[in-house]
Amino acid sequence: MIITPRLSTTVNALLIGNTVPFGPQGRSSAIHKQPQAGPLSITALGFEKDEQADTRIHGGPEKAIHHFPAEHYTTLKQHIQILPDTLGGFGENISTTGITERDICLGDIFRLGTALVQVSQGRQPCWKLNVRFDQPQMARLIQSTGLTGWYYRVLETGEASAGDSLELIERTCPAAELLRIQHILHHPSPSKDALKSLLELPVLPDNWRKTLQRRLDTGIKEADTARTQTPNGAT
Repeated sequence: MIITPRLSTTVNALLIGNTVPFGPQGRSSAIHKQPQAGPLSITALGFEKDEQADTRIHGGPEKAIHHFPAEHYTTLKQHIQILPDTLGGFGENISTTGITERDICLGDIFRLGTALVQVSQGRQPCWKLNVRFDQPQMARLIQSTGLTGWYYRVLETGEASAGDSLELIERTCPAAELLRIQHILHHPSPSKDALKSLLELPVLPDNWRKTLQRRLDTGIKEADTARTQTPNGAT
């Protein structure tokens, strides 16, 4: 029998953003999120009126809402002292304190306001964080520390406001600890047993499953520079 732990916190802020010019080669982004007053509608694609510039990588049903713990700002200042205090800097839609990647398992189901959401995967940081903070190694720092936040899919639509509770309703897969999964996912040479243990998880997202199966089959970890290294011509 799976026992669901008691896990809840209060939402500090809900944030959305618009797509604006950003970074190199005329690209755009909606990484600048702003706190919103009043209730926000939650659809199958996340918060109503929240935008994503590149829907191949961001957003969609499996990455509908991004949750980034507020305490990470303080932790990351140990590495980058100029990091701003302003929430929304990491493109997060939900800001809380008291729940981090150490507490989360893939497949966890939470009540958010009147909506029901499920942890779908952790964030894989990209070069836009380098540009956002003017730090060429920011994406790699987030990846190496595991302070990535995580995404939700929406199981039941509804609405939520800052000040609402975020409460764990069901833990479907206790073996799918997010921090452990991310450590193996980003390890330069994980063991075959570690890879196999993740591939056995029924809640593993399809894109991660394909990546880990390829590593198990070839014994090679693919380069991630296209994702973490800022393209030439960045401003």
